[in-house]
Amino acid sequence: MINNAFGLIVTADRSTHLKDLTLSRSAGAVPFGGRYRFIDFTLSNMVNAGITSVGLITEKNYHSLMDHLGSGKEWDLHRKRDGLFILPPFMTKDNAGVFRGDIDAIRSVLGYVRRTQEDYAILAWPRVVMNLDLTAMMEQHVETGADITILYAEDGSLRPEEQNQDLRLILDEKGRVTDMELDAYRPHSMNRSADVMILKKELLEYLVEEAYARGEYDFHRDILLKKCKTLNIMGYKFEGFLARMESVEGYFANSMALLNPDVQADLFNAHRPIYTKVKDEVAARYTVSAQVKNSLVADGCVIEGLMENSILFRGVHVKPGARIYNSIVMQGAEIGENVLLDHVILDKGVKILPGRNLQGYDNFPIVIRKNQTV
Repeated sequence: MINNAFGLIVTADRSTHLKDLTLSRSAGAVPFGGRYRFIDFTLSNMVNAGITSVGLITEKNYHSLMDHLGSGKEWDLHRKRDGLFILPPFMTKDNAGVFRGDIDAIRSVLGYVRRTQEDYAILAWPRVVMNLDLTAMMEQHVETGADITILYAEDGSLRPEEQNQDLRLILDEKGRVTDMELDAYRPHSMNRSADVMILKKELLEYLVEEAYARGEYDFHRDILLKKCKTLNIMGYKFEGFLARMESVEGYFANSMALLNPDVQADLFNAHRPIYTKVKDEVAARYTVSAQVKNSLVADGCVIEGLMENSILFRGVHVKPGARIYNSIVMQGAEIGENVLLDHVILDKGVKILPGRNLQGYDNFPIVIRKNQTV
């Protein structure tokens, strides 16, 4: 367990291309897996490692994120000392309330960083979903004496819309980072950063203040790339299931991967549980006419139609004659009689009128934004 580190999560992030899914919410609050949000995985990884102080940097559209997290009770972060600190932007003579980059965002909360009692900072962005053993990563960081340890995973694929904050690490035989590439058109390495890093608190303060004084605002480009040769930066390889949520297509593909039992077992590891906000709803109800195959169905749903290879969030009502294939239906949606959905993502509160047909493709799922009626 880690007893000398605090977490700092940067949700003020412009590198995702989730389009309508982030129109009214921050990327960290995007629903995933039937009952979770992206932020749940990052927070749970920290809490499972024994971290009791977590700062959450927000910028805009963070109301749903604050509603989901509340006091942090579900993550055991509602404490008299330490706990969960939501750090929204505020206007001062030095801060306009809109961040020009990650460095600007982190500098705006250095007051929180300096007040923490821990020596190490675990810096993370909630655009990657995984179940990570942070304790093992911290052990390697201390043993190697690294200035910074960056989590990475092998990733040979790259969608054009994900070519943003794509940090590739070139490592020597000892695991030290000897070079980096950012947003390379043809990367020379398959070792892609997984947006988690460990470093000393004092080093984080120094790097951020130094870069800000030079008018630099991008943490990856202006700190990591420029300091690669002078700092002792080590890589820590992640071996399990890792989902990058940087595009609608990536979100859809990673959601469909949850229907694989092996992926479920890896991501929802019983030894490192993933926590989320508890709703205390009734169990899902299946009528006589319901047919469900290879799907995830959350509590509070009523199923009267046919479902196959799909994910339903809490409180969805599928009426008689409706057919849902290869789709994601978020909380509180209503699917009318004789509706056909195939390769569709319905956001929260969407209503599909009877007899409608919506059909997308693997590489182009149809997205219906929040609270729309079709």
